[in-house]
Amino acid sequence: MARLKLFLPLIIFAALALLFWRGLSLNPQDMPSALVNKPVPDFALQDVESARELKKADLPGKPLLLNVWATWCISCRVEHPYLNKLAEEGVPIVGINLKDDTAAAQQWLEKFHDPYLFSVADVEGRLALDLGVFGAPETFLVDAGGTIRCKHVGVVDDRVWQTKLQPLYEKLQKQSWGEFSGELSDSLLARCH
Repeated sequence: MARLKLFLPLIIFAALALLFWRGLSLNPQDMPSALVNKPVPDFALQDVESARELKKADLPGKPLLLNVWATWCISCRVEHPYLNKLAEEGVPIVGINLKDDTAAAQQWLEKFHDPYLFSVADVEGRLALDLGVFGAPETFLVDAGGTIRCKHVGVVDDRVWQTKLQPLYEKLQKQSWGEFSGELSDSLLARCH
């Protein structure tokens, strides 16, 4: 028993090292969202550009990207040109400007171009909290009925778009809302978790 006590610190260290190593091997972008396959939360927030109140009912009723962004977010600056490219290709994008100064957000959109159908000012971060957002950028793929079908944490670039979001987006475009339930393949949904 005395010998076991001598090795106890080593055993504890080895167990902690194993847990630490396992944690480092996890991909932080693979965080599942509790809201996948649930509706976008209700909101009533001001538009960044016009200051008019926008609500969930103002979403366009077709598949879209819901992008959380901020002027203070360095990764958002990296992502923004690709969002402009997607918007030019006809992908509808709605922005959620997270805990930001509205004047700075307006200047950002003027300087770097505005890929959004509209962008709401989530000054207090309540909508982001309701969406389970950890930070910016985060992007949600929403179907025509307003249900979240996929969440991506981090920058949306060509690789993320082509391998994760675009296949599901195209599937959602082809389906009417009435046909949707259960029609997505497990392989498509697996890319979003």
